[in-house]
Amino acid sequence: MTQVRRFTARQGQTLFQPGQECPGFLDLTKGSIRMMLTGASGREVVLYRVRPGEVCLQTFSCLVDGHGYGAEGIVEADIEGNLIPAAQFRQQLEDNATFRQKVLSSVALRFAEYQQLVEDVALTGFDARLAKALLRLADDGVVHATHAALAAETASGRAYVTRRLAVFAEKGVVEQLPDGIAIKDKRALEQIAADPR
Repeated sequence: MTQVRRFTARQGQTLFQPGQECPGFLDLTKGSIRMMLTGASGREVVLYRVRPGEVCLQTFSCLVDGHGYGAEGIVEADIEGNLIPAAQFRQQLEDNATFRQKVLSSVALRFAEYQQLVEDVALTGFDARLAKALLRLADDGVVHATHAALAAETASGRAYVTRRLAVFAEKGVVEQLPDGIAIKDKRALEQIAADPR
């Protein structure tokens, strides 16, 4: 029987693409994987991120139902973990109550995040979605992301992100830098994020 093996990958590496089969369950111990969906128009949206202790719904679905991946997984920060072969994952899910509870709890949490994503896209105004993305991605008050990356985070177009960031900048909420966006008024940004309009 194939055994669990150590798995590593570097930032920027594509782990899988739509249609590929799943080699097993990755129990992540370090790093982050960004799950992306690309439409026929080329527009991208970030579905979620997988970090240590979390489950990738794409992988879970592939292993449980035998389908190929439906999205793309890109290493956002260097990853390390253990790759559990598909058959062994299914066996552990069946035999190991602790493992099963950990996986199912993580799946439930991921579904709640999906529900929040749908709610944000369908029921929340764009400014609130952009403000939430800026707050979520900020590192010491600076967001190191392109306008295209922010468009993927907010399920919108790059040009619209650019226009709204200009408005935020005019209001003194952010400052556009050559290599990112500085948050100048975090409280105002939090207020925008809390406004569903």
